[in-house]
Amino acid sequence: MTDLNTWNKSELSELYKKLDAKYTEVKGRNLSLDMSRGKPSAEQLDLSMGLLDILNSDSPIHVEESIDARNYGSVDGLIETKKLFGQILDVNQHEIIVGGNSSLTIMHDAVSRSLLLGTVDSTTPWGKLPKVKFLCPSPGYDRHFAICELLGIEMVTVDMLEDGPDMDTVEELVKNDEAIKGIWCVPKYSNPEGITYSDEVVDRLAKMETKANDFRIFWDDAYTVHHLTDEPDVLKNILTACKDANHPNRVFIFASTSKVTFPGSGISVLASSEENINFIKKQIATQTIGPDKLNQLRHVHFLKDLETIKQHMKKHAEIIKPKFDMVLEVLEKQLGKQNIASWNEPNGGYFISLNTLDGCATEVVKLASEAGVKLTPAGATFPYGKDPSDRNIRIAPTFPTLNELQTAIEVLCLCIQLVSTNKLLQNQ
Repeated sequence: MTDLNTWNKSELSELYKKLDAKYTEVKGRNLSLDMSRGKPSAEQLDLSMGLLDILNSDSPIHVEESIDARNYGSVDGLIETKKLFGQILDVNQHEIIVGGNSSLTIMHDAVSRSLLLGTVDSTTPWGKLPKVKFLCPSPGYDRHFAICELLGIEMVTVDMLEDGPDMDTVEELVKNDEAIKGIWCVPKYSNPEGITYSDEVVDRLAKMETKANDFRIFWDDAYTVHHLTDEPDVLKNILTACKDANHPNRVFIFASTSKVTFPGSGISVLASSEENINFIKKQIATQTIGPDKLNQLRHVHFLKDLETIKQHMKKHAEIIKPKFDMVLEVLEKQLGKQNIASWNEPNGGYFISLNTLDGCATEVVKLASEAGVKLTPAGATFPYGKDPSDRNIRIAPTFPTLNELQTAIEVLCLCIQLVSTNKLLQNQ
């Protein structure tokens, strides 16, 4: 099928009738398919079942520094766990705090603590200021935006470009507005665009002049080992870049094993300068007497080192890459020549970002839902759930089976064709 933008009204009307009849038939199939969240499939979770057998009553539970992993203590995590994540993130073990199963919890707490107590560089806690703003590169991660919305932080949308946030805009905003205290970043295989920040973007973020002396980069490195190819994207070390730029405290780095082992039973970390880490460690000592160190031990013994993690993640890629490939193949086959949608082809991560014609995404998601295919809500990838162009749809291919996924994408393509044809008809 050729470019629908070149079709006349009669041709579009005839096509719309055919598409509508097909959509009615699909609705009658009573489908129930879910592509709304980026969850690992059961097959992926099976890869880590050995984690459950790592520790037993005969296992050694005394670790470095004679810590008894069963007892209180080590509020910032075991040294062994810090060393493991130090390899993953290329940071020093003293630059890490280990948390529970969710990096989102650590992010939420990092923002909350800054509002209540400020950062190590703050003269006033953020919450006592007239206004606090965060920059939100978009399309972006809806749960980041939810934190800001919950805590009353004003979100400022910044466009995502092919190599990361629009840095001209970012630099101009932070230079002139003291209320801007942070920026959300998913720097590698970004959610949902699949973009990896260029070296230039990393350096500009590290070096830029900010009016707020306690400005922070919230660096959610969620997909740092989640490659789909044997030639993965390379991300420059942001902590090193910040140190080189004489802004060592500027970045908070977050990561977890959520999509490496078990999302509900993983471990997460915050990495930053030693000054930041020591400042935060004193605060969390009033929040906890120690994290789940037995779970940390399980992960250390199961994942072992960076090379073991790489081999483990290749097994994940063997499961999910065919799903990504199939989605891209169906999109190209169904929509490739019609000029009514565009999409990215990521080298890693968990999502494919699809753009419809302006003003169509909400209706596409609605029609898909009515046909039994659940997607992330249109607008979710923008602050306050409002996509100004109403065009972005996040596709999460990992959880369904291949057969389920193919059906879901075919239904999605049908809905895009139906809504787009109607829009073009209205514009005639």
